[in-house]
Amino acid sequence: MTEQSGSADPAATAPNDEDSQAKSYPSRVQVVLSGLRSTSIVCLQFVLVVAAFWVLIWVLGKLWVILLPILFAIIISTVLWPPARWLRKRGLPGALASLLMMLLGLGVLAGVVSLIVPSIVDQAPEFASRATDGVRTLQEWIQGPPLNVQDEQLNNIVDTVTQRLQSSASTIAAGVFSGVGTATSMVVTLFTTLILVFFFLKDGPKFLPWIDRTIGRPSGTHIGEVLLRMWNTLGGFIRTQAIVSFVDAALIGAGLFILGVPLAAVLIVITFLGGFIPIVGAFVAGALAVLIALVSNGFTTALIVLGIILAVQQLEGNVLQPWLQSKSMDLHAVIVLLSVTLGGTLFGITGAFLAVPAAAALAVVLRYINEQIAERAGETLPPHSTPVTAHVGVPDAEPDDDAPEPADDPGTSSEK
Repeated sequence: MTEQSGSADPAATAPNDEDSQAKSYPSRVQVVLSGLRSTSIVCLQFVLVVAAFWVLIWVLGKLWVILLPILFAIIISTVLWPPARWLRKRGLPGALASLLMMLLGLGVLAGVVSLIVPSIVDQAPEFASRATDGVRTLQEWIQGPPLNVQDEQLNNIVDTVTQRLQSSASTIAAGVFSGVGTATSMVVTLFTTLILVFFFLKDGPKFLPWIDRTIGRPSGTHIGEVLLRMWNTLGGFIRTQAIVSFVDAALIGAGLFILGVPLAAVLIVITFLGGFIPIVGAFVAGALAVLIALVSNGFTTALIVLGIILAVQQLEGNVLQPWLQSKSMDLHAVIVLLSVTLGGTLFGITGAFLAVPAAAALAVVLRYINEQIAERAGETLPPHSTPVTAHVGVPDAEPDDDAPEPADDPGTSSEK
C-alpha cells in the first residue's frame, strides 16, 4: 500500500498533448472586436458624462443671477464665521452675533473707502497734469530716433481714432445704458448677498443636520462630508489669500510711500484686492503701480517700483504662499493659472475671482470620490504630500525581507 501511495503513475503525470492541442484561443478578429466593443462602451459613457456636465453648466448659467449672491455670501461667511462662532460660544444669540459681525465688516469697508476717496480727489488734478506731461514726453520720444514718426503721421492716427469713436457713438451709448443696468444688477446682488450672509451666519450650523435628515443615509453622510470639506478648504483659501495680500500690500505700499508715488493709498487697496485673484490680480496691480510711477515720478522711480514689486512677488510665490496654502489647499500652480484664465474668459472679473475657490471645491470632490473608490477596492492611499513615486494601494512601500514568516492560521494547522 505504501508502494502504491509513494509511486506516481508516469501516464498520469505526463502532460496530455491532446488536451493542450484541444485548448482553443480566440482569433485575432475576435480580440480586435472585443477591444472595439469595450472602447465604444467607454466612449459612449464619456459622451454621456460630458453631455450631463454641459447640461449642468447650462442650468447654472440660467440660475447665475441666484447663484452669484449665494457664492459671494458663502465667501464672506467664511471670513466672518470664526469671530461669529466665538461670540456664540460666549453665550451671545446667533442672530445678534451675526448682526454684529456684519456691522463690523461694513464698518471696515466704509473706513477703507473713506480713506482712499479723499486721496483720489486731492491728487487727481496733479495726476492728470503729470499724465499730460507724460503723453507729451511719449510724443517727443516717438518723434525722435529711432522711430522718427512725423507730425502728419501722428495727426493721421489721431484723426483715425476720432473718426472711429464718432462712428461708434451708438455703440458707446448702448454700452452706457448697459452699464447702468449692470450697476442696478450689482446693487441687487449686493443687497441679496448681505441678507444671505446674515442667514448663513445665523442658521449655518443647522444646514448639515438638515441634509442628513432630508436625504438620509448613506447619501446624506457623503454629501455632508463633502460640503464640510469644501467649507474648510474655502475658508482656509480665503484666510491664506488675505494674509498674503496684506503682506504684499504692506511691503509694496511702504515702497510707494518712501518713493513718493502719488495715489499710494489707492494702489495699496488695489494690491490687496488683486491678491484674491491669483497671478492675474498681482500682475494687473503691479503694472498699474509702475505706470503711475512712470507718469508721475519718472523712469528711474518706475524701475525701482518694478524691482520692489518683483522682489515682493518672488517672496510671496516662493516662500509665503506655498507655506500657507500647503495646509489649506492642494492645487498646483498650473491648475491655478488655467482656472483663473478659464474663469476670466467665461465670466470676466467675477469668474477670475471665483475660479480658484471653484477649482479647490472641485478638487475636494475628486479627492473624496478617489477615497471612496480606494476604500471599496481595499487600497490604502498615501497622504496628499507624498511624492509621485510612492506606492499607491499598499500600506508599506517595500516589504522587509528580514521579517519573520507569518504564523500559520490555527484553522489550517489543525486540519493538517
